[in-house]
This record gives sequence, C-alpha cells and structure tokens, in this order.
Amino acid sequence: MAVSPEAQQFAQFLASVSAKSATPGLDLAIIRDIVDSNHKAATEPEGVTYAEVDAGGVPALWAIPENADPDKALLHFHFGGSVTASMHSDRKAAGHIAKAAGARSLVVDFRLAPEHPYPAQLDDAETAYRWLLSQGYEPRNIGSTGHSIGGTLAVMLPLRLLAKGEATPGAIISVSPWTDLTISNPAVDANEPTDKMLSRATLELFRGAWLQEPGLDFADPAVSLVHADLTGLPPTQVHYGEYETLAEDGAQLAQRLADFKVTTEVHPMPEGQHSFVLGAGRVPEVDHAIQQMGSWLRTHLGK
Repeated sequence: MAVSPEAQQFAQFLASVSAKSATPGLDLAIIRDIVDSNHKAATEPEGVTYAEVDAGGVPALWAIPENADPDKALLHFHFGGSVTASMHSDRKAAGHIAKAAGARSLVVDFRLAPEHPYPAQLDDAETAYRWLLSQGYEPRNIGSTGHSIGGTLAVMLPLRLLAKGEATPGAIISVSPWTDLTISNPAVDANEPTDKMLSRATLELFRGAWLQEPGLDFADPAVSLVHADLTGLPPTQVHYGEYETLAEDGAQLAQRLADFKVTTEVHPMPEGQHSFVLGAGRVPEVDHAIQQMGSWLRTHLGK
C-alpha cells in the first residue's frame, strides 16, 4: 500500500529541518532553535488548551483537551536525543495524543545534555511524576508517553519506580524508542538512506552528550532497555517507523516485553519516519496511529 502524499511531504519537512541543523559551525543554541521548529509539522489540535506549570521544580506544559477525564493524566516526554527539542516542540503532538486518550497531558521540559548528562532527564521525569501524584492523580490513572529518547524515558521511569518497590503508571506508549545504546542494530545503517531525521553520526553525537560517566558500558541495562529486566511493567504499546534507523530498537523492545509477559502491542508503520507523531493532524497514517494510542490508554488506564 502506497503511503499518503502527506506522509511524503512530512518526510521532506523532516529532511529540511535536519539539513538546516547540520549546517557546519552552528552554535548548539541555534541548532536547538532549528530543531524546535519541528513543531510546525503538526496542526494545532482543536479543542485543546495549554497551561505552563512548575512540576516540582521541572518546567512543564499541560495540554488540556475539552471534556478530558479529570482523574486521568498523561506524562509526556519529548524527542531530541537528550540534547535538543523541548516541551514546545512536542506541544501539538502531545495535544493530539491527549485528545485521543481523553486525558490531559503534562509535557515535561526535562534538562538537556551535554550540560546535564544522564540521569538528569530521568530524574526530572521522576520529579514530574511525583508532582502529578501530589496533585491527586493515582498511579494507575497516569499514562507514561513519549517518542525517541522520550519513548525511552517513558519506559525507564516505570522501571525506576519498580526498582524502588513503588507503583508505576497504569500504561505506557513508547514511540520510536532508542533501546540499544551500543548502536549496533543492523537497521541503523540499513535505514540511514530512508530516515530523514537520524543518522549513525547523530546518534553517536547524542550518546556522547548524554552518557558521560567514565567507564559506563553502553550495553548496561540501565541505559539499554533491550538488556533490561522488564518484569512488572504496565501494559505497553510500542510504535516505530519501518524507515527509521531505530526500527530494530523498537522491534526488539516489543519482543522483550512479550518475553517478560508484559501486556503489549507493537505497531510498525510502513515507510514510517522516526518520531512520526510530529506529523499529527496532517498525516493520515500518523492520525491513525494516534487513535491506536488513545484507545490503548483509554483501555488500560484506571485498571
């Protein structure tokens, strides 16, 4: 089945932003501004309002759909390899997912590397989660969502809570997750010609900025979810694009979830791009995937 013209235009848009950000000699602040422009790919979701909040010391943004269930909330983590992007670049995509789920979404503006390497992002994720609990949300009514490094954090946070013997969010949506920090999956090189956002060089740049601890093994289960013990995770839905460098990362995570008897669904998008949720409201295939995410969250939250 051929992909839609909108999907092809979206891929071209991602390529143009990546080309701009790869201009030699750019300051990191300028690269971050360019990457934030990815928000232009999505449409403004109708019937969603926004409110900036301080989530226990972590800046965050509520995306609030009309008639959202007052007892449920999503905790959303943005893309950008820990180095770029922000709550602003994810605002509209998160709003579309929130609308599909019928729940408000807290988009977390976690600290960025290299200024703040691992585990600062996970620390901020945990802080924002505890803030949601302080606001009266029950763990089972919270959904952990994100894409790219955000899709990794969406799984890392519940794993950290399990390790502490604490209640996890009620469901997870992980889109285009980065799960093998050794960057050794064959798809990384095989799909480089079709991935319009990521390349091996970009992944290596992100990894160097994020994982600065001397002697840290990139295969360590703490950072490479493909080696982690996933026992006890809540129901998890995995999405990835078949054209992305991290396609195998998503597929392997889904297989690991099944191996650990986690309730799971996997949705590979034919010819799909990395972080395809950025095309929300404009690309039919993306909107279909977001409806699947919303349905998963409606089914599993509150159980």
